[in-house]
Amino acid sequence: MKVCIGLSGGVDSSVAALLLKQAGYDVFALFMQNWHDTTGTLHGDCEWEEDRAVAEMVARKIGIPFHFVDLSGPYRQRVVDYMFSEYEKGRTPNPDVLCNREIKFDAFLEEAVKLGADMVATGHYCRKEEFTDPQGRTIFRILAGDDPNKDQSYFLCQLSQEQLSKALFPIGELLKPQVRKIAQEAGLPSAQKKDSQGICFVGKVDLPTFLQQKLKSVKGNIVEVFDSYYDNNAHYAFCQGLLSEIDAGKALDEITDEDLMKLSTPLDYSDIVFETESYRSGRKHIRKTRYKAHPWAKVVGEHDGAQFYTIGQRRGLAVGGHAESVFVISTNIPSNTIYVGEGHNHKGLQRRCLRIAPEEIHWIREDLKMEIGEKRPYLVRIRYRQPLEKATLIMRENGLYILFEQPQRGITPGQFAVWYTDDLEMLGSGVI
Repeated sequence: MKVCIGLSGGVDSSVAALLLKQAGYDVFALFMQNWHDTTGTLHGDCEWEEDRAVAEMVARKIGIPFHFVDLSGPYRQRVVDYMFSEYEKGRTPNPDVLCNREIKFDAFLEEAVKLGADMVATGHYCRKEEFTDPQGRTIFRILAGDDPNKDQSYFLCQLSQEQLSKALFPIGELLKPQVRKIAQEAGLPSAQKKDSQGICFVGKVDLPTFLQQKLKSVKGNIVEVFDSYYDNNAHYAFCQGLLSEIDAGKALDEITDEDLMKLSTPLDYSDIVFETESYRSGRKHIRKTRYKAHPWAKVVGEHDGAQFYTIGQRRGLAVGGHAESVFVISTNIPSNTIYVGEGHNHKGLQRRCLRIAPEEIHWIREDLKMEIGEKRPYLVRIRYRQPLEKATLIMRENGLYILFEQPQRGITPGQFAVWYTDDLEMLGSGVI
């Protein structure tokens, strides 16, 4: 069998290549360049050239052919343009998930097949299994990697059965220290190379600077929301009341689609409206304008564009004078307003229910797809590295609802919610 290894120059893909070669596969390496522009990047201008040089040395050391392909066109169209579009709408995308679905296991796979590959392998920390169902169909399973600190199955949550049929993950049953040890013992040039950070194939970036390539900076208000707001908000009271009924034993089948929609809808804080007043300041009594005191909130600063911020963000706000850190709890793109709250456990950061629109639901295991009216318990995460949380998935005509047992901090529109079984098989995902 001829296998193409996506060789990035990192230690994980290097060891994956070595293990495939040792297992007797006909292996060749393919390095892809996906990004040229260095605007906003925090590392050297020619980082990809260094990665390519290391990848070539690794291929030479292992004794496998090395090829190069430029996929920057498809990457910009399918990943980066999507990323800009999502931020412009006030959502926070995950480009790494899109990169795997649209590039590594699509455009890259096509290039590998042109070179004669039967399968494509990557250095992801995840596991793949397969079985034959009663109808004689081959079903592919994708499971969390054995290293709980490095499990990367989340990034593959949008893959299809067809894509999995062509995928190999040679290091999924290894721990990171084992991978480093194998690389060192084999004398691989990437053995001591640090793990890559930031956006897939772009690198670590200063996000506002990076986004300003296409998104305009516009000054707007930072509004701090006080606890008193929640004491006077009907939507918040409705959600808390319904959650209390559910916790007390109310059957989920008794909850209407409309009430689930309300439960999953985050507060938008647009009912906080400030009035202004004139006053005189200084010795010359210059007339100035200021906001009147508000019982629910206060304008505490300015920002350069609401689209540059995301739920749960702490850095870059420049809001001082608080005993605890201040976090973004909501952004309003039309009014260009950022809402913040003081403290890690601020009420505005905590939610228990989210919705995935029907067109955004993706099942890796299509044979286990939920039907309208069904509900099932699963383990769910809403971001990479988040511990798996117990939740109930509820399929309704107007979407898939995920109801967590415990409040979740910083549920973020645009991110992917991913669900697993108890044995850590990843079954599906969807955009929040």
